[in-house]
Amino acid sequence: MPELPEVETTRRGIAPFLEGTNIESIQVRQPRLRWAVPEQVRTLRNQPVERVRRRAKYLVLELAREQLILHLGMSGSLRILQQPQPPGPHDHVDFLLEGGRVLRFTDPRRFGALLWSPRPGCHPLLADLGPEPLSEAFHGDWLYRMARGRRVAVKNFLMNARVVVGVGNIYAQESLFLSGIHPTRPAGRVSLARYRRLASAVREVLEAAIAAGGTTLRDFTGGDGRPGYFRQTLRVYGREGQACRTCAQPLTGIRQGQRATVYCTRCQR
Repeated sequence: MPELPEVETTRRGIAPFLEGTNIESIQVRQPRLRWAVPEQVRTLRNQPVERVRRRAKYLVLELAREQLILHLGMSGSLRILQQPQPPGPHDHVDFLLEGGRVLRFTDPRRFGALLWSPRPGCHPLLADLGPEPLSEAFHGDWLYRMARGRRVAVKNFLMNARVVVGVGNIYAQESLFLSGIHPTRPAGRVSLARYRRLASAVREVLEAAIAAGGTTLRDFTGGDGRPGYFRQTLRVYGREGQACRTCAQPLTGIRQGQRATVYCTRCQR
């Protein structure tokens, strides 16, 4: 699934084409993605896009009176077409823009979503989310307070969207390695000093990934058609059995909550 850097890369790729531009209409070929596409989406006409922002892994198109919420799901992507082109079998939604351009949403697995809510207002999916990891609201003291009394593994704690949004499996593993924290350690048994290091590591890892264009995943390319190049610098994710880049110890792989986790038994405690 595309994680926060991939979604942010997509936002930056499409925003210059959308902000200040009218959506003349929206053509929905597949009325049901992860959830049914709301009728308000299908009847939308001649609405200017004031801003394209990201909240967690959701893209939010803020219009004059309403907002559209997009989630890429497991395999979704967005791209700008300079002029209409015949759709493929997985091209489910076209945003027809003034000037003849098209924003096309493609989703082979149909786990993505296109939702609607009025402005001002907050869609229920976004109502109870934690702070953005690159914002001033996210820091080690926040993590420490949220972790008090928690027995859940710190990796699972870090991936909880009510604690902090957008830190998925790849970047949780990378951040824990960078901060020297074992992924199975109970969240309530991590010190304040180590949580401060972890918060800094999360920010460092995500900023590096965004700068590199997002991690290249099998089903994802950036909004401008270019894949990301961060994968080549990953320290632990996907490297089970390979040498640790710091100490040369073979990396260990386990399963946590049905997800693979790779870590270094020497560098992470």
